[in-house]
Amino acid sequence: MKNSIFAIIIVATIAICFTGCCNKTKLYDSADAFVEEALLTTTGISVQDVKAITDTAENYLLLDVREPNEHHPGYIPGSVNLPRGVIEFNIGDQEYWDSKFLYLPLKDDLIIVYCKKGKRGILVAATLQKMGYTNVKYIEGGYKKWEMAYPNDYDHEEVGGEVEEEVGGC
Repeated sequence: MKNSIFAIIIVATIAICFTGCCNKTKLYDSADAFVEEALLTTTGISVQDVKAITDTAENYLLLDVREPNEHHPGYIPGSVNLPRGVIEFNIGDQEYWDSKFLYLPLKDDLIIVYCKKGKRGILVAATLQKMGYTNVKYIEGGYKKWEMAYPNDYDHEEVGGEVEEEVGGC
């Protein structure tokens, strides 16, 4: 009897130790450390490769994950503005894509994401992968790199009112 109680206590102690170790959340010293870890699981794509895809390919989704006030003054032609703050909620929402007159992206579709300089794009690529999207890439250097490589190849939208300040800068 004592041996079975002793065995139960040992098994319970081991179980508590393992569950305690498995539930630890990693903490980051900075946003850059968070981005560095996301880089380990994401794939970048050059602006030259993106240009080739946008000029020749039919099946891809180009997402600008900047805020709308950053998107309107200039964006890569054919991109859809879906800010990082709502990506998890809208990427799989049929009504959202219907409102854009686009199809709901499939889990294996090529999705290329970009932001101003690249860091938000990296984080979105990692997030989409965690959500089961298997063919996600971020543009290395973001929109700034595109703007430098293709200064005359961008679109913009006229919006009323004052232009707001930039958000983030990443």
